[in-house]
Amino acid sequence: MNLSFGSILETDALLSPLSIAKSMTLIQIATTDDQIRACYPVMVQLRTHLDSQAFVIRIHRQMQFGYQLAYLSSSDRICSVAGFRISESLSWGRFLYVDDLITDAQARSQNYGHQLLDWLVQYALHHNCVQLHLDSGLQRLDAHRFYQRERLQISGYHFALEL
Repeated sequence: MNLSFGSILETDALLSPLSIAKSMTLIQIATTDDQIRACYPVMVQLRTHLDSQAFVIRIHRQMQFGYQLAYLSSSDRICSVAGFRISESLSWGRFLYVDDLITDAQARSQNYGHQLLDWLVQYALHHNCVQLHLDSGLQRLDAHRFYQRERLQISGYHFALEL
């Protein structure tokens, strides 16, 4: 599914022409094995336990349950990747949940993370979501500063039990 800034602007009028002119980036949703595989070198910087073959298989399995993999490319290079899903709950209503969000270490501080997160917000709004949520590991202090700059608020604790 090709949901670039340009196609969103043309079909859904979600973004202003100014945002297009300022950005030479393209954001798409990966649907093919080649697109998914191309996201691996960036995603593995966050999900270090995955190998490239397992990555493609797991993405396809998760897609069966609504997971989508968006990526931002600039000059034919993937700079940022986000895995997300739309869901609904009694506590949050309809929401977009960001499972994974990472910018290539060599491409940080170039506004790519901001652009991809902004795209996710616009995608959520377009799909009638009332909230966007994500969890972040306690050790990811740089990511926390980024999220807070982007107006995300720490709203609770996430508890887990390994089984």
